[in-house]
Amino acid sequence: MSKILAVMIAGLFAAGAYAQNPAGATPEQGNATNSKPQARAEAKKEAKPAGQVAAPAGDIAKTPEGGAVGTDKAAASGEKRAETRDQRRRNKDGSVKRKSTQGGTPK
Repeated sequence: MSKILAVMIAGLFAAGAYAQNPAGATPEQGNATNSKPQARAEAKKEAKPAGQVAAPAGDIAKTPEGGAVGTDKAAASGEKRAETRDQRRRNKDGSVKRKSTQGGTPK
C-alpha cells in the first residue's frame, strides 16, 4: 500500500513539473524582438510623423456647447417640433401628458 502511495505522489510531482510553461513563454522572459514581423512593425511605427494627435473617438459630444442650435434647416425644424411637443402628447382620455423635462437634470 505504501509503495503505491509513494508511486502516486511521485507521479503527481512529475505531472506538475511537466505542466509548467515552456522556456521563453512567460512575459518576464521577454518577446523575440529580432524577428522579421517585429522589425516591420517597428519600421512602420517609426515612419509615422511625430506630434500628430488622433481624431477624438468614443462618446464625445459632437454638438456645440451651451445648447446652441444650428442655423440649418434640420435644426430649425427640430426646434419647432420640440416647442410643440407638449401639445401633441395626449393621454388616452384626451388630457395633456406632463411636460417633458428634456434637457433638465433628473431629480
